[in-house]
Amino acid sequence: MKIFSKLYQTALDWAQSKYAIYWLSLISFVESFILPYPPPDVLLAPMALKKPNKAYQFALICTILSVLGGIVGYFLGALLIDLITPLLIKLHYVDKLETVKGWFSEYGIWIIAIAGFSPMPYKIFTLAAGIVNMAFLPFVLMSLLARGARFFLVAFFVRKLGNACDAWLKKYIDRLGYVLIVAVILGVWYAQ
Repeated sequence: MKIFSKLYQTALDWAQSKYAIYWLSLISFVESFILPYPPPDVLLAPMALKKPNKAYQFALICTILSVLGGIVGYFLGALLIDLITPLLIKLHYVDKLETVKGWFSEYGIWIIAIAGFSPMPYKIFTLAAGIVNMAFLPFVLMSLLARGARFFLVAFFVRKLGNACDAWLKKYIDRLGYVLIVAVILGVWYAQ
């Protein structure tokens, strides 16, 4: 079954849409504070592949709107912690919140750098930064640096490896997708 090939082709089709830039903007913004939105890379890479001369422009849009969404997440965390604490207690997530607070106190600003650049869900850390009252300006600056590095790196690689990358993905995307699913299942099983 070639589910991932169809999804990849759908992303390529979206990248050619006249509304692609608006979708990229919306996904970049909302992904930073709402679960379970996919990362902007899903649309950034095919858009950069189809229009390599605009790849860095697309990366800039992703960066700015992702950080603006991160700021929304930060303030949601800061303003809603009192409101969501009873829910966290009910769902037995208070210990996880304490773990995140520990990460912020131990790693400080670097936790935002890691979350902003890596495949970790950035949105969780934007909300957590607000919850733990992380200093706002360092949060924004590190978010700009980390998100920018991630998106500009995607744009760079797509520009450099464009057609070769496209051919490789078309050949192996289904296998990669299934390997990813198995890895996630094993990770969830191991974490329990």
